[in-house]
Amino acid sequence: MFEGLFNKSSELKDSLPEVRGKYLENVKLSKHTWFGVGGPAEILYLPEDEDDLRLFLLKKPESIPVTIIGGGSNLLVRDGGIMGVVIKLDNPNFKKIRLEDGVLKVGAGVNNSDLKKFMLENSVGGMEFITSVPGKIGGLLRTNAGCFGGNVSQVLVSAKIMNDWGEIHEVEKDDFNFSYRSSTFPENWIILEASFKCVTKERKEIEELFNEHKKYRETHQPINKRTAGSTFKNPDGLSAWKLIEDAGCKGLKVGGAEVSQMHSNFLINNGNATAEDIEKLGEMIIQKVFEKTSITLEWEVRRMGVKR
Repeated sequence: MFEGLFNKSSELKDSLPEVRGKYLENVKLSKHTWFGVGGPAEILYLPEDEDDLRLFLLKKPESIPVTIIGGGSNLLVRDGGIMGVVIKLDNPNFKKIRLEDGVLKVGAGVNNSDLKKFMLENSVGGMEFITSVPGKIGGLLRTNAGCFGGNVSQVLVSAKIMNDWGEIHEVEKDDFNFSYRSSTFPENWIILEASFKCVTKERKEIEELFNEHKKYRETHQPINKRTAGSTFKNPDGLSAWKLIEDAGCKGLKVGGAEVSQMHSNFLINNGNATAEDIEKLGEMIIQKVFEKTSITLEWEVRRMGVKR
């Protein structure tokens, strides 16, 4: 049934409003996720700018589902793909960075390499850890992403969002109700820009911290593999990787998916994994850890789409 619907993607496209951005049919989302797996987007919409996105949201048929994706670094798209319209803010208009009165304003489409370059060129510090979180800025807020002792909630000031009516609002940090690796981020909010508090630092000091973080990742994490980073949240006061390892899951495999030998909380696509392989492996880990400890691990990786 699902494949039949995808065969009618041209009919869906015809029902959408005319935009200045791009509509792409049956796009392989495996090309847009770090795991490198997953089925197609029925329609992938790349807005030209905020006005283009607003027009789309106002004029699209209400019955058509909309899904927002970022850089795909923390995402597992199931093999059946995603119905309706998938939106990705990939135009340069969503990748602007500017410094205003000690606040760094970063577009949702900015990736960490561009942010690093700006911080070094402008002697901006205080949020170096953010550049070590893979993906794009817009995706970091939903999960209160973090590493090296920092998280988004510690440095976020506010965010500019667009709701599903095309209305733009400036929302304060407290509106997200951040907690460990989560927030009460409304599904109908699209992050357009995030504002972070920062400090002035010497370029050398910033660069040294960047290099320190990079060295740690290279030593302790499988950064050159197809992975989505930490798979499970750390239970309160405990480390997910230790629970996984103690449950005998290190090196465990399902099809082309494997638990990393370097870091047990990383799942790897060895080149021929399906999304089903990865999800089955994750659920197997949850079961084994529960049987060993009575603790239920929670997914940190976002799973979406339908199974084939």
